[in-house]
Amino acid sequence: MTRIRELDALRGFAVGGIMLVNTWQHTDKQPPAGMDWIIEALFQSRFYPIFSMLFGISFMLFLRGNSRWALLSRLFWLFCIGKIQHSWYEGEVLTDYAFYGAVVLLPATFLPGGLPVLLLGLVGVAWALMVGGGVLLIPGLFLVGMGLWQLRPSRELLLPGFAVAALAMALLSLAWTQTGDWALYSVAAVAGAAAYSLGLLALLRPWLSAVLEPLGKMALTNYVSGTVVIVLAVPLLNTDPTRWSVIGLTVVTLLAQVLLSRWWLTRYRYGPLEWIWRCLTWFRVVPNRLESGRDQNRPLSDPGVH
Repeated sequence: MTRIRELDALRGFAVGGIMLVNTWQHTDKQPPAGMDWIIEALFQSRFYPIFSMLFGISFMLFLRGNSRWALLSRLFWLFCIGKIQHSWYEGEVLTDYAFYGAVVLLPATFLPGGLPVLLLGLVGVAWALMVGGGVLLIPGLFLVGMGLWQLRPSRELLLPGFAVAALAMALLSLAWTQTGDWALYSVAAVAGAAAYSLGLLALLRPWLSAVLEPLGKMALTNYVSGTVVIVLAVPLLNTDPTRWSVIGLTVVTLLAQVLLSRWWLTRYRYGPLEWIWRCLTWFRVVPNRLESGRDQNRPLSDPGVH
C-alpha cells in the first residue's frame, strides 16, 4: 500500500483554491470590480468543502494503523498549531477542524459501516445549509468524506456525478445572481465543490498530478505559509482597485510553493510543519530525511501518511 496520489493531487488543488479565495477575502472591495464577481461566483466557498471531505478521508486512513488515542493527540496538536496561526490570521480553520474532528469524527468511528456515516453527514450538510452554512458545514463534510471512503463508490460515477454537480452549480448560481439569496449561494458552492473535485479526478493526468501532488503532500505547511504571505501583502493588494493583483500574488505564491515542495520532498519525507505535527503527535522525533530517492512506498499504516 502506497500513498494515494489522487488524494494528494486533490488536496493540492484545494490548497491552491483556498489561497486564491483567502487572498481575495482580505482585500478592500471598494469600489467593486469585475474580478470580485468572478471570484465570488466561481471560487469562493468551493474549496474548503473539498478540503473538509479530504480531512474525513485522511481520518480513516490514519485510523488504519493507529489508535483513537493517537488520533486525539493528533487533533490536539492541530488545535495548538491553529491557535498559533490565529495570532496573525484570524480566519484560520485549523482550530475548527481539530474541534469538530474530536467531537464528530472520533465518535463516528464507532458507527457500523459507511452508509450510516454518509447519511449522517448529508443530514449535517443539509442542516448547515439551512442555518447559514460557513464553518457549520465542516462536521457534515467530514462525515461525508469518511462515509464515501468506507463505501468506495465506483469510478464510473465520476463523470455522471460531475455532470449533475456542474449543472446544479450553474443553475443555483444563476438563481443567486437574480435573487441575492445567500442560501442559494451556499448550496451552489457545495455543488461547485463536488463538480470541481469530481471533474479533477476524472480528468487528472500525470503532468497535472505532478504539479498538484507536492502542494497536497505539504498541505499544512503551504496553507499556513500562504496566510503569512497574504497578511504581508494586504497593504499592496489594497492599492489595486482591479483586484488583478490577487491573481498575480496567488499564482506567484503557488508557483513558489510547488517548486519548494518538490525540492523539499526529494530530501525529506514530510514538510516542515507536517514533520513537527507528527513529532508532537507521537512525542518523539520522527525520522524525516530520506536515505535515498523519493520515499514513495511507505505503508498507509505509517503515521507519516496523510
